[in-house]
Amino acid sequence: MGRGFRLIFATSLLLMLLDLCRGSTIGICYGRNADDLPTPDKVAQLVKLHNIKYLRIYDSNIQVLKAFANTGVQLIIGISNSDLLPFSQFQSNADTWLKNSILPYYPATKITYITVGAEATEISSNVTALVVPAMQNIFTALRKVGLHKRIKVSTTHSLGVLSRSFPPSAGAFNSNYASFLKPLLIFLAENQSPFMIDIYPYYAYRDSPNNVSLDYALFESSSDVIDPNTGLLYTNMFDAQIDALYFALMALNFRTIKIMVTETGWPSKGSAKETAATPDNAQTYNTNLIRHVINDTGTPAKPGEALDVYIFSLFNENRKPGLDSERNWGLFYPDETSVYNLDFTGRGSVDVITGANITSSNGTTWCIASANASEIELQKGIDWACGSGNVDCSAIQPSQLCYEPDTLVSHASFAFNSYYQQNGATDVACSFGGAGLKVDKNPSISLP
Repeated sequence: MGRGFRLIFATSLLLMLLDLCRGSTIGICYGRNADDLPTPDKVAQLVKLHNIKYLRIYDSNIQVLKAFANTGVQLIIGISNSDLLPFSQFQSNADTWLKNSILPYYPATKITYITVGAEATEISSNVTALVVPAMQNIFTALRKVGLHKRIKVSTTHSLGVLSRSFPPSAGAFNSNYASFLKPLLIFLAENQSPFMIDIYPYYAYRDSPNNVSLDYALFESSSDVIDPNTGLLYTNMFDAQIDALYFALMALNFRTIKIMVTETGWPSKGSAKETAATPDNAQTYNTNLIRHVINDTGTPAKPGEALDVYIFSLFNENRKPGLDSERNWGLFYPDETSVYNLDFTGRGSVDVITGANITSSNGTTWCIASANASEIELQKGIDWACGSGNVDCSAIQPSQLCYEPDTLVSHASFAFNSYYQQNGATDVACSFGGAGLKVDKNPSISLP
């Protein structure tokens, strides 16, 4: 094999790795508020059968953690609102919980995030006051054992955390939550943790059908909604709600915090007044959502921005209170049969659940580490991109998605390409003192 072919092959392989790392992902929420669900072992088999790689659970149940050991499935685990008080009061409580509930199962069970509390602003100010102290204690416990860069700490929010979401450019946080949000956002920015949001266009349509069209909520709209301040065009409510959050963060000068959607979905059944809760609408929403996410479409304000999204929920949960719809968000019945046919591919041969898609934000060029650059030049480039360049380099930390292959060239290429795509894909954005190399070979094209 000639040197030229080997170089082309290595470059293309590296490009594939880069884009796989940067791609958006689709996960599923595994709620267990039901009395008729399969055992965790059977759920793990179901998840593997459908090639689901990302899963959110709402606690740290030992049987669930054991069931997902050595499966490769990456887990978000949770600490409930009812458990916030002891975690917020004493560091020793966080240390003991980590020692007894997490460390015996990690890393065989791939835990990547811990959510500390859930939608606390929907409960009371007494609960919100506990969230950040509890997060800090969990983070400190992780740091003591060297896992604070491998397992990220955050908390989830409802869209009610915003006082205004339309037009998206006017997105603003509710001032009533200022004392809670300021230290929270500082924590997220300092530790490169995502802002986790639960987004449900279904509720926006259900509660205001005269102002929100069903097609707009389902990603099916044939017309655009224009933001009068920016001129940006929105074809679906999901993007508009995400951008409202982006603009709210930017208004407070938190521009580097990533957004993760920890819940979204559509119910397949509801009460007599919930006419939009049907299997067809649920299928339409989730199929269009999956396609939208894995294509790395981004949003009008953040085109090409990778976004991790978790669909709620794996199963219908018969013990959830409220309207009929609350018990019918599942993709599967408790007997493991599908509630409706869902397009798990999203597009062609791409595996939708793994998010294994190949993209660049400009669609034509990428920036990788030059083979002629020295190790010193590459390290300087990484340090600058991940520091002053504001690139989120958490993905190339040990045990994270893009850590392997553990080489300076691979890590530099990730950092260089991230900066390049974030900064207009210009020649200057790929210079890195000569250590960067711009390429236009499409990594999705197979080599002979």
